[in-house]
Amino acid sequence: MSTELTSPPQPPELIRGNLIPVLPDDLAVYCIALLPRAAHPSLALVSRAFHALLCRHPEPLLAARRALRLSDSHILLSLRAPSSASLLFFLLLPHPGWPPLPLPSPPVPVSSSSSVATDGSRLFLVGGSVAGVPASSVQILDPRARSWSIGPRLSSTREFAAAVAHSGVLFVAGGCVPSSPFWAEALDLSAPNAKWKTVASPVHLREKWMHGCASLAGKVLAVGDRGGLAYDPAAPPAEAWAPVSPVLDMGWKGRAAVVGAILYSYDYLGQVKGYDPDTDSWSTVEGLERELPRFLCGATLANVGGLLYLVWEGKWKEKGKGKVKEEVSSMVVIEWAGIEVTRVEEGRLRGKVVSRDTALFPDMPRGSTITHCIALEL
Repeated sequence: MSTELTSPPQPPELIRGNLIPVLPDDLAVYCIALLPRAAHPSLALVSRAFHALLCRHPEPLLAARRALRLSDSHILLSLRAPSSASLLFFLLLPHPGWPPLPLPSPPVPVSSSSSVATDGSRLFLVGGSVAGVPASSVQILDPRARSWSIGPRLSSTREFAAAVAHSGVLFVAGGCVPSSPFWAEALDLSAPNAKWKTVASPVHLREKWMHGCASLAGKVLAVGDRGGLAYDPAAPPAEAWAPVSPVLDMGWKGRAAVVGAILYSYDYLGQVKGYDPDTDSWSTVEGLERELPRFLCGATLANVGGLLYLVWEGKWKEKGKGKVKEEVSSMVVIEWAGIEVTRVEEGRLRGKVVSRDTALFPDMPRGSTITHCIALEL
């Protein structure tokens, strides 16, 4: 009887990935997704594969974070080049060292006269103009999938409209002829096939051009070039609209953000101020004089994870030589600062800069300007 020699069973071959050699890439992505986003700039330096996942093609990572129910606040910026009417969009993680992530351009190349709003994770790009003609388009950006879709068209073409998402409804007002019956309208964001519905508004309160909009104390606030308006969706139609208080109207100049039930803006002296609707008063945010420049113009504000963020067009301060210096000087430089604001005695506000950074945008020529700045949860 012959015996057949058999070799002992071999262990299964390890599936090696590019990210973590002992793990397949799909599992490694989930491991990386568990790490805080603040660590990603350092992780991007580990290898080319890490850099590609974190900075160039983050779609698998975003999908893993979504599946794990993890999210972080990001700043979404739109910039307009001096020689172009269309906008380019970028994501910026508000942690030092994180490079801007370019996003696809919207299918309808609207100008800087468009408005933006967010329901937390989606961006709504409302109106604007195309080749100088006002548009009625609504474009929806999903930054997690890095894709745009077309939403229901507005009932009226609009430029420089007020737009804000409030209690699950996208609210739009102004930016059209004041006599338009569709001067204000709303879209239910929870209904997949929703259509715009007209919001009744008194003719004598309508303003054409808007420069600020916010949701504060259960109301929609819209500030125009000739006075501001407050809309209360819970009030009877005959009482829903009213002028904002003269104190709020005089102090709200340009872009603003609501953080912790306080509306923040800055005045003509470049001081950051907060408006308290309970006391109908403005207070200067103290403690920022030595840490931040005076924002006479060109700055914008956003609520990023409960902190007040100021974003502005800066200048590159580091010295360079030759070609490197020339390349850097031709780029757009954006600076930002995260501010923690606390209430102190007698209702005063005190701010503390908890983070600050400078981001370079190599694909944007110098002279480009910030058009939109808003926070998203991803």
